[in-house]
Amino acid sequence: MNRPERTGLLVSVRSAAEARAALAGGADLIDVKEPNRGPLGRADDAVIADVMRTVAGRKPVSAALGELPAAPHTTGPLPAGLSYWKWGLAGWNNSDCFPWLERLVWEATIQEGHPPHGFRAVLVAYADWQRAQSPPPEAVLQASRGGYRWGAFLLDTFNKDGSTLLDWLPLEHLTQLRTRCREIGLRIALAGSLAVNEIEVLKTLQPDWFAVRGAACVGGRAGTIDEGRVRELAGVLSK
Repeated sequence: MNRPERTGLLVSVRSAAEARAALAGGADLIDVKEPNRGPLGRADDAVIADVMRTVAGRKPVSAALGELPAAPHTTGPLPAGLSYWKWGLAGWNNSDCFPWLERLVWEATIQEGHPPHGFRAVLVAYADWQRAQSPPPEAVLQASRGGYRWGAFLLDTFNKDGSTLLDWLPLEHLTQLRTRCREIGLRIALAGSLAVNEIEVLKTLQPDWFAVRGAACVGGRAGTIDEGRVRELAGVLSK
């Protein structure tokens, strides 16, 4: 995929009303999740479909599906029109029946076998991977060398305890991961409790997206998306 002309703003929403606020504030990609269910908490199918109807093709939409180790081995098809979907890998360990990459590719193949879907699976790594008991970012990114064409690489934090992406990975390390993504032609999104100050520091990396929720909400991550806060964040990226 070609890089966009500027870094885009991904805003995670939990309802159609929040999607409307994010769109009005200038979000470039709408992500559907339920924050009370974890960093990649899956929203109810009805909520995902409602957001899809609200966005109505004006911007791409992605959906979080939860943590893969805790998911059933058979899942139903997702709503048509999604651009991206993503699983987390928290809790993965050697006692599981399938290696995590094999399971991810299997899920991707199943989901993308339901026409008329045209979306792509996203590789997700947690910067605080030790706490998440998940594969480290380098191992997740290494999966991009396989035959499956991933849609993007998302770097996030698992525990939402006030620490940010920069508390877990220094700028030099993030630069190396971004460079690797560029070399293999994989789009990259940076998340992890990012607010204006962190985004200002990370802008030099020129990721494809900054992914936010708490910074775009009144009342923090569990609060409500605010159009004005989204507009402020979008303004930071336009400078």
